[in-house]
Amino acid sequence: MVVTGRLAATAAVGVVVVAAAWHSWAGVVIVTGLLAAAVLFDMGSVARASDLTVSRDPLTVVRLGRTAEVELTVVNTGRRTARGYLWDDWPDSARAGHREHRLDSGPDTRVRLRTTVTPTYRGDRVAGPVTLRLLGPLGLAGRQSRRTVPARVRALPPFRSERLMRSKVKRLQHLEGRNIATMRGQGSEFDSFREYVAGDDVRAIDWRATARATDVLVRTWRPERNRNMLMLLDTGRISAGRVGDGTRLDAGIEAALLLGGLAAAGGDSVDLLAYDREVRAEVRGGGGNRLQLKLMHALASVTPALVDTDSAGLVRAALQRARRRSLVVWFTTLDGAAVEENLLPVLPVLAQRHRVLIVSVTDPEIADAASRRDTLDDLYGAAAAESVLAERALVQESLRRRGIAVVAASPERLPEALADEYLELKQSGTM
Repeated sequence: MVVTGRLAATAAVGVVVVAAAWHSWAGVVIVTGLLAAAVLFDMGSVARASDLTVSRDPLTVVRLGRTAEVELTVVNTGRRTARGYLWDDWPDSARAGHREHRLDSGPDTRVRLRTTVTPTYRGDRVAGPVTLRLLGPLGLAGRQSRRTVPARVRALPPFRSERLMRSKVKRLQHLEGRNIATMRGQGSEFDSFREYVAGDDVRAIDWRATARATDVLVRTWRPERNRNMLMLLDTGRISAGRVGDGTRLDAGIEAALLLGGLAAAGGDSVDLLAYDREVRAEVRGGGGNRLQLKLMHALASVTPALVDTDSAGLVRAALQRARRRSLVVWFTTLDGAAVEENLLPVLPVLAQRHRVLIVSVTDPEIADAASRRDTLDDLYGAAAAESVLAERALVQESLRRRGIAVVAASPERLPEALADEYLELKQSGTM
C-alpha cells in the first residue's frame, strides 16, 4: 500500500478545519473517519497489478552517441481503469530519459510508452525492473508493485568513417574495371588474350592460342576476386591505452569496420578474430552488404582485457581459421619492446603462409610534442617524443625488411590510410 501527497494535503486541510470550526475531539474523529473512508474507497477501487501485462522490445540497437527509443507496452486485461504512474528503470550508463510515465488505461486497452536511451559506451545494457504505482479514483492511496521485464539496449560502435565508404568503393570498382596485370603471378585469375609486344614475359605466351591465330598471343591476368582476409584484433592490455578521445581498441574497431565493408564490396571473404588469451569475438566467412552489421554486433561488447596478449596463441588461432593464403590484418602496437617480445618471434610463421599487414594507431600528442620547442620544458618533451618516433620508425623498417607491410596513423586518419593500403594491394595484384 502507498499513500500520496494528496492525502497529506487533505489531512492538513482537515486539521485546519477542525482547529477553526469545531475545537473538539468530535471534529477530529469525524475528519479522521472521512479520511479513512476515502483511503479505503481508493484501495477498494484501484486496479489490480496482475491485470496489467507489461512487455518491452527484447533488443534495441543504437549506435554509440545516438539516441534510441525503447517501447514499453502495457495491456489492461481487467475490468477497472488503471490509473497511476510507471517507472522504467535503466542503468545510469544508458542515459535513459522520460523514464516516468503517467498511466491511464481503460479496460481492454493497450498503451505504448517510450523511454529514450543514449548509451555512453559500447556494449549491452540490461533493463532494470518496471515499477507500477496504481492509484484509486481519488488519488489518495493505491498499491505499488515491481516486476522484471527483460530487455536490452546494444550500443554499436559509432563508425564515423562510414562517410568514406562510398568514395572508396567507387575507387575499388574503378580499379577492378581497368586493373589488368600483364605479368603472370601466383594467385591471379586469367582475363583474356592480347598480342605479344616487346618486353612481355615469354612465359606468358599461350602457344595453343598462338597456333590457332596468326599472331603470337599472351595471357593477361588480373587480381583474384573472392580472396580471403582475416582481421586480428589484439584486445590485450596494450589496446586499453588512451589515444585521442578513445582507446587503441576503439580506433582499431573503427578501421576494421571500414576495411571489412570495403573488402566485402570487392567480393572478398572476410573473417574477424578478437583475441587476447582467448577468443573475445569472431566473425567467420562474412561477405555481402550485411557484413558491416555483423562486425558491429560482434564487436559491440568487446573491451580491452588487462592481460598480456598470447601472441603465439593468436597466431595458432589465425592459422586454424585461414587455411588458404589470405591477407592477415593484425591490429596491434608498434612499441619497440612489444614488437620484439611478442611479434617478431611469431611473425615468420604467419608470414610464411599469408600476406601480413600490421596496423597500429599512433598518438597525435606525441607528434604535437615533437613539434613544440618554445620553452625549455617543451625541448625536453620534444626530445622524448623524437626518441619515441625514431624507435617506431626503426620498428617499421625492420618489419618491412621482413616483407610485412605496416600502416600507422592517428585515430582520425587510420581508417582511410588502411583503406588506401588495401586498394594499393588490390591494384598491384599482391593481395
